[in-house]
Amino acid sequence: MTKRLAWLWIACLIPLALQAEDDVEEGFLTSYLNRGLKKAMQANGPSTSRDTLQYGKKVSSYMSTPVFGGYINAKYAYSSQSGAHGGEGFTARLVRMYVSGTVLRDFKYRIQMELKGTPAMRDYTIEWARWKEFSIKAGQFKRTFTFENPMSPWDVGFGGYSQLSMKFSSFGDYCGEPSVNGRDQGIQFQGDLLPVGKDRQRLFHYQAAVFNGNGINRADNNHKKDWMGTFQLQPVEGLYIGLFGWKGTYTADGVTVGRNRWALGVKYESDPLSARAEYAHNTGHRIADYDTEACTWSGTGRADAWYAQAGVRMTPWLKTFVRYDAYRSQATWGTLKTIYSVCPNIQLHKNLLFQLQYNYVHDRTLSRKDYHEFWAESFIRF
Repeated sequence: MTKRLAWLWIACLIPLALQAEDDVEEGFLTSYLNRGLKKAMQANGPSTSRDTLQYGKKVSSYMSTPVFGGYINAKYAYSSQSGAHGGEGFTARLVRMYVSGTVLRDFKYRIQMELKGTPAMRDYTIEWARWKEFSIKAGQFKRTFTFENPMSPWDVGFGGYSQLSMKFSSFGDYCGEPSVNGRDQGIQFQGDLLPVGKDRQRLFHYQAAVFNGNGINRADNNHKKDWMGTFQLQPVEGLYIGLFGWKGTYTADGVTVGRNRWALGVKYESDPLSARAEYAHNTGHRIADYDTEACTWSGTGRADAWYAQAGVRMTPWLKTFVRYDAYRSQATWGTLKTIYSVCPNIQLHKNLLFQLQYNYVHDRTLSRKDYHEFWAESFIRF
């Protein structure tokens, strides 16, 4: 048993990755692992013990028990779009494993890996979090842009992120960057200021970050950095108003394009009701807009997107979401793509979630502008 736990620990640390925006949620199997590790660490070094590790620090006083978690997200997708051949059918969308903990009390680490296909690093962070007002996080994690991007797939409410997040937060970026799951490598400063109200919620939240600008698992390739920041206001508990900014570049095939973006959003989260709306604007061309022979650019060099969604809890196990989702690839009405979605979320257990999503799509850039999509997804924590 000890050897098995050791190999599992090594397997989780090899890719060094966790979704830095998530609290680690343990599942059916990992709950047993976590309890076993906690008992083992308590047996080896309880707070009253004089036993020490080789480096001289007591386990219980200076290192928390690592907490493991993992989940599987499976999907069935049908589409009536011309040329889509009925959609993707059955796919494994995500298979994730993650772990978090603390060292020396003030240092948090979070690690997540993707197990689907070839195992790959998704997130790894170490954060000095002594004070709520100021903390420093370094590693690979979600980019500081929009409310939706940092959210876990469990919490978005739909079987996919909005077009705004997909195009402007690097899930297959507008500029031509391949999907990096909204992540990059860098360092971030953040904090929560001024507790107010009867709930003592923090009135202001800020984040300022510097990233490579080249996505996950890759070094910087143009010696220029991406600068991002957000300033958020929480006037009442659960209600956030945020302004986001991004100034950077992306280079591929010898071509460099600018990524100058801003976004404005509002979100409200409570148990019976969830609501979120955001608008984002991009100034900068796509890699594909450049004609290498003529050395000229096509297109407007601008794009924007917006969405609004709401979710209402109907029963303890059923919460239904609706969303209006729009994207303009050239910031013109002739390039508008809109998606109208409804998605019941059926959560029979904290570790078991089903989603049934219908999308009506109207895309003005296509000859057959209207089509339908049906998605069925399942999430299970293990």
